[in-house]
Amino acid sequence: MAWMRLPGQGWTDLVASFLGMWAAMTAAMMLPSLVPVLRRYRRSVGAAAPSRLGGLIARVGAGYFLVWVALGVAILPLGLALAQAGFHMPAWARAVPLLAGVAVLLAGGLQLTAWKARRLACCRTVPVHDQELSATAAAAWRLGLRLGSHCIACCAPLMGALLVAGVMDLRAMAAATLAITAERLAPAAEAVARAIGVLMVAAGMLLLVRAARLP
Repeated sequence: MAWMRLPGQGWTDLVASFLGMWAAMTAAMMLPSLVPVLRRYRRSVGAAAPSRLGGLIARVGAGYFLVWVALGVAILPLGLALAQAGFHMPAWARAVPLLAGVAVLLAGGLQLTAWKARRLACCRTVPVHDQELSATAAAAWRLGLRLGSHCIACCAPLMGALLVAGVMDLRAMAAATLAITAERLAPAAEAVARAIGVLMVAAGMLLLVRAARLP
């Protein structure tokens, strides 16, 4: 994704373009793992509010993606600042490949930690409090926001690596989507997450080697 403004593009257009692409990307990446959660929610509240079930599910999903959009809003200024630094500071631009390798290496290491295992367990089980199972719009919103927050914490290593690789790189997006879906839905989730972490560590080391060879 381009972090720099195009010729003639205003700041409002830039923000709108970025958030539109960010929302489309996160929807495509997260829906495979979100759908099973929404099905579980549907079974839990379906009997209490059959006539309002569609609206409640929509609110859960909207709350979930609202958290992801908020993350995009927070990331955009950082991306713009780094892009400006690379444009005006050649030394910083030359350091970017090295920093990318370090970022992917650290993200892979985080995949191997107990912290990641706890976040993944929380995302897979999605414990729902009784008040969030009440068939009200407010409860549906709260649940969506909480699910989104859990998901961001769990996906932090993979999303960090994706941002480094380039969020508009379709191959990187496909790999991240596959990894997120696999570690959420596969029976041996922790083993899958660790395997992904090992691959990320190897990728980070490869990036570092390539960066060291650059003139």
